[in-house]
Amino acid sequence: MRPTYLDVELALLSRWPETRLEPSLDRIRAVCDLMGDPQAAQPVIQLTGTNGKTSTSRMIDSLLRALDLRTGRFTSPHLQRMNERICIDGEPLSDELFVDAYADVAVFADMVDAQSEHRLSFFEMLVAMGYAAFADSPVDVAIVEVGMGGAWDATSVADALVSVITPIDVDHSAFLGDTPAEIAIEKSGIIKPGGRVVLASQPGEVLEVMLNRAAEVGAPVVLEGVDFGVESRLSAIGGQQFTISGVKGRYEDILLPLHGGFQARNAALALAAVEVFTGDAELDPDLVRAGFGAVTSPGRLEIVRRSPTIILDAAHNPHGVRAMVESISEEFTFNPLIGVVGVMADKEAEEIIRELEPVVAHLICTQNSTERSMSASALAEIAVGVFGPDRVSAVSRLDDALERAISFADAAGEEFDDAIGSGGVIVTGSVVTVGEARTLLRGAQDGPA
Repeated sequence: MRPTYLDVELALLSRWPETRLEPSLDRIRAVCDLMGDPQAAQPVIQLTGTNGKTSTSRMIDSLLRALDLRTGRFTSPHLQRMNERICIDGEPLSDELFVDAYADVAVFADMVDAQSEHRLSFFEMLVAMGYAAFADSPVDVAIVEVGMGGAWDATSVADALVSVITPIDVDHSAFLGDTPAEIAIEKSGIIKPGGRVVLASQPGEVLEVMLNRAAEVGAPVVLEGVDFGVESRLSAIGGQQFTISGVKGRYEDILLPLHGGFQARNAALALAAVEVFTGDAELDPDLVRAGFGAVTSPGRLEIVRRSPTIILDAAHNPHGVRAMVESISEEFTFNPLIGVVGVMADKEAEEIIRELEPVVAHLICTQNSTERSMSASALAEIAVGVFGPDRVSAVSRLDDALERAISFADAAGEEFDDAIGSGGVIVTGSVVTVGEARTLLRGAQDGPA
């Protein structure tokens, strides 16, 4: 009997979760070998970094499709539904194709499981499914975002033609290291012999690691701020307009329907990656504008409701929250701004809260549905030390937290004596928290494109 989508979800969730790791490429290599190496069926653009990977991968995808290339895209984690992680031509696999991809992999996974000390993990299975789906389609190019790290991430079973490195900071320190330089060593593992590197501006110690790795394997590098970058930028209704000096050409009057200066930098990185991938010629400026104009990035400074304005942002580490706060301060005027925050227990909760304090009038601490989530009460205890007791609430249920935040934002001058404008709500702290909020606010049927 053919399994259902739910059957496949449950089968995948029965395996080791993404937070339980046994660093090795042996299992994913074994299953891919049995499948005929689908990861080698198309050139791969691979992305790593601490923040910006998903947005940048979506921009690369949109630009390549504007150039009339058929694309496969693998990203993680998902916001609402598991099949969002594997996309072809910008659309998540249908439930039927997701089941087909699982069936293609499962028989070989069982063989590897029987010969291995540990079964393939949840993430390894999804990576194998992604490469299988891309080979079956087939696609012209795969855009692949690492799950964590680089060298031993399952996606690195493929040798990337172009390696894209977004800004690196400290995250997942238990697995990757305590300093940016240590983390950079692991992430530099996606740089392979015969490939090329597109590198975002980095701290000095990170840059040194990346350049040394590139030199070691003979991979040419293009660097933000030297070889490409954002020349000028203006906020615009529904997003922003900017000019990018690329590796091959200069592209003016680009309209991007996303907010935040960090998204403009992501756009420059994406454009450079596409220029490097396609070759020596300057890209058609009209196609570049069309590609950027079609970009979406759910859960990244995404406005999901007005009156009051509710923004979702999946920032989950201090570096990401800092960029989000800068963008909100630059592009929005909320008085008051109410924060709804739910974080995972292994994250730097206090640092995340400190980044929010200058712009958030009242912080509502909540939690998501996973076992990894920090409890609302524990998060509130930390927050009181930063915000003070009068600016913090603890609301365990996310739906109730959203309702409370909306009432506070609507109350404006009633609840907040100095309020002179319209209130807004920012939901942040975790991809899971933001995904669950998105489902509550927009509905499960309205998943990410």
